[in-house]
Amino acid sequence: MWYAIVGQDVPNSLDKRMAARPAHVARLQTLQNEGRLLLAGPFPAVDAVDPGAAGYTGSLIVAEFPTLASAQEWANADPYVTAGVYAAVRVQPFRKTFPQ
Repeated sequence: MWYAIVGQDVPNSLDKRMAARPAHVARLQTLQNEGRLLLAGPFPAVDAVDPGAAGYTGSLIVAEFPTLASAQEWANADPYVTAGVYAAVRVQPFRKTFPQ
């Protein structure tokens, strides 16, 4: 089943985010290589593709896991969690409807 993982950044997270990004992206690449990643990306803090120094407010990952518990376990081990980028992470089931 698909699960949405929504991470909410701590204030002024940009430096922590950039330091942990290579490890975070490597985990996402593994999901993609396994055919389990639907989409992933950050929420810019301002209305721009590259928010510059404004940074990001969080991230969205939609990926396939066998159970909610396994999705939560994966999310808890994310480098953005362990590096203190995220203040909170929510994991919930996601039903893909479009595109078909």
